[in-house]
Amino acid sequence: MPAVLVVGMVMAVSVLAGCAKHADFIEVRDQLATMSRSQEQDHQRVDAVLRRLESVERAKDAEAGRSRVDEIAARLQRIENRLAKLEETTIQPPAKPDPMSSDFRPSKPVKPAEPVTTAPGITPTSAFNLAYNDYLNGKYELAVAGFQRFVKDFSGTSLAPNAQYWLGESYYNLKDYGRAIQTFESLLAEYPGNEKAPAALYKLGLAAAETGDLVKSKRSLKRVLEEFPASDESKLAKNKLAEIR
Repeated sequence: MPAVLVVGMVMAVSVLAGCAKHADFIEVRDQLATMSRSQEQDHQRVDAVLRRLESVERAKDAEAGRSRVDEIAARLQRIENRLAKLEETTIQPPAKPDPMSSDFRPSKPVKPAEPVTTAPGITPTSAFNLAYNDYLNGKYELAVAGFQRFVKDFSGTSLAPNAQYWLGESYYNLKDYGRAIQTFESLLAEYPGNEKAPAALYKLGLAAAETGDLVKSKRSLKRVLEEFPASDESKLAKNKLAEIR
C-alpha cells in the first residue's frame, strides 16, 4: 500500500477518534448537568418536606401546650371546688337568732339592734363583710350584732380576732366604753400576738381614759410603746400619754 494512503488512513482514524471523544465529553457533560438539576430539584423537594415537618411539629407542640394549660386549669378548678366543699363542712351550723344578751347591751340607751341571722352556707368572709359594712356606714348597733354573731358562729376562723376588734370599735363608737374595754381585753388575752394587738391596746387606753381610769389608760398606752414600738399606734400612744399626764 502506498505510504501516502497509509498516512491518510491514519489521519482519518485519528480525526474520527478525536470527534468521538469530543462527542462523549459533550454527552457526559449534558448528563452531569441533568443530574445536577435533578439533584437540585431533589434538594428543594427535601427542604419543602422538612419545612412541612417542622410546621407540623410546631403545631403539635402548640396543641400539646394548650392541652397542658387546659389540664392545669381543670386541676385548679377541682382543687377550688374541694376547698369550697371543705370550708362548708367545717363551718358550724347556724344557730337560731336569739334576743341579744343583757351582757352586751350598751350602758347608754340605744335603739335595739335588729337580730342578725346566719344564712345556711354563708362563709366566714361574707359574714364578716356584712358586719364590717354596717360599721363603715355608721350602723354601729347592727355592727355589734353582726360581730357578736360572727364571734359565736366562726370563733375558730382566722377572721375571729378582727371581728372581735371591730366589735370593740363598735362599742367604742357607741360610747359604751365598759363593753369596749371588756372586748379589747378579751382580744388581747386570746390573741396576744395578733396583728390587731397594738390597735386593741391603744383603743383600750382611750376607752379607759374615757371612763376616768387613768391608771389603766396609762398602763395600756405604755404597753403599746414597750411591746409594739414600730407600730403605727406607738406614736399615737405617745401623744395620748403626753395629754393625760
